[in-house]
Amino acid sequence: MPNSSAQAESYTLRTFAPYKEKKGEEYMNENQLEHFQKLLLAWRRELMEEVDRTVTHMKDEAANFPDPADRASQEEEFSLELRTRDRERKLIKKIDSTLELIENEDYGFCDACGVEIGIRRLEARPTATLCVDCKTLDEIKEKQIGG
Repeated sequence: MPNSSAQAESYTLRTFAPYKEKKGEEYMNENQLEHFQKLLLAWRRELMEEVDRTVTHMKDEAANFPDPADRASQEEEFSLELRTRDRERKLIKKIDSTLELIENEDYGFCDACGVEIGIRRLEARPTATLCVDCKTLDEIKEKQIGG
């Protein structure tokens, strides 16, 4: 099984090159699982660092402005930052469950039909749990229900 966080700490998302499949290589072999595990750990770490920066920024910048317009501007800025962090918090949860799939060697296969999701799709969206076909059907159903 791939080694976890110790090795991934030196990686950043910018240093990751897409996985290059070798001819005849088995899908979701140890090298592939390790690649995606490192990618996800680096992504998670960068999101966590962003959360820390936001908390520090909000503590440092929090001021009780006497002018209501200044106070409203600051509150709007903080509100926007908090909404962004909330989306990132949900993404971190998704990354954690994806890392669990890797640990259980159940990563890279469609939750709906069981086929391979594919390396290229996983490179684009490492937390994907549906193949392109099932995701497309899912989106069509969503539009029909929502529209």
